[in-house]
Amino acid sequence: MLGAEKTAAARRADFRALLNGSEIVQFPGAINPLTAMLIEQAGFEGVYISGGAFSAAQGLPDIGLTTLTEVVDHGRNIARVTNLPTFIDADTGWGEAMNVARTVQEFEDAGLSGIHLEDQVNPKRCGHLDGKEVVTTAEMVKRISAAAKGRRDENFVLTARTDARAGEGLDAAIDRAKAYVDAGADMIFPEAMRDLGEFEKFANAVGAPILANMTEFGKSELFTTSQLADAGVRVVIYPVTTLRLAMGAITDGLRAIRSEGTQASVVDRMQTRADLYEAIDYEAYNSFDSAVFNFSQEGHQ
Repeated sequence: MLGAEKTAAARRADFRALLNGSEIVQFPGAINPLTAMLIEQAGFEGVYISGGAFSAAQGLPDIGLTTLTEVVDHGRNIARVTNLPTFIDADTGWGEAMNVARTVQEFEDAGLSGIHLEDQVNPKRCGHLDGKEVVTTAEMVKRISAAAKGRRDENFVLTARTDARAGEGLDAAIDRAKAYVDAGADMIFPEAMRDLGEFEKFANAVGAPILANMTEFGKSELFTTSQLADAGVRVVIYPVTTLRLAMGAITDGLRAIRSEGTQASVVDRMQTRADLYEAIDYEAYNSFDSAVFNFSQEGHQ
């Protein structure tokens, strides 16, 4: 009730422990605070906050149009409600080295548990689209080094994403990843891998945990956690899955209302009122003020 019981520092320590563990962990994407609460209640290990999902929810393409302030506020609202580690997309860091250091501190202050920075040029593109351009290895090393210098909590996880696979090839992407680890990256996010063998090659070559992006309609097949674990992956994210589920259901519901003149045919596909109140722990607020929870849910859906 009233947000997370665990402190931000404790959630960061949990994230670090997950990276140091031996089991693969799943971080579904949260599009808002309520989604993060549902992710925790479903038993997942962490919450991912996608830049692509956030920009889409604002009616914008994923090309770096959202600002640091907007994304930090979005991340803060989600981190506030969950006891799970929250891991957020920081795009290219919103500027040069000094800006990247500030970016880390802004997310620390907002209660996030970690970020990932990518080696694309700005403006960036969705990682599973063609035509991406990357900065030099030296430039990305500056970003990661600045992030490491800006970090005040050693458990705040810094992840380096490389988009070099598409334009430079797998071996070049691995060489970049090694340099990023040397610069201070705690985890490597190799974007748009083609198959399990590529994940395995990354995991064997890079001295850091590997993250897999299981986004729908992308370059990678949708592998299971068992498959990815066997390939050496430690963290799996599902960045836009909840947004796509929600938008698909909303689209179908709106079409039904428009064509049938009522939502009656889709009510059985909705979250009920009782389920919503349970998810947000409505009744627990009664301990603060009995006037808040002064009704019965009997007969309500």
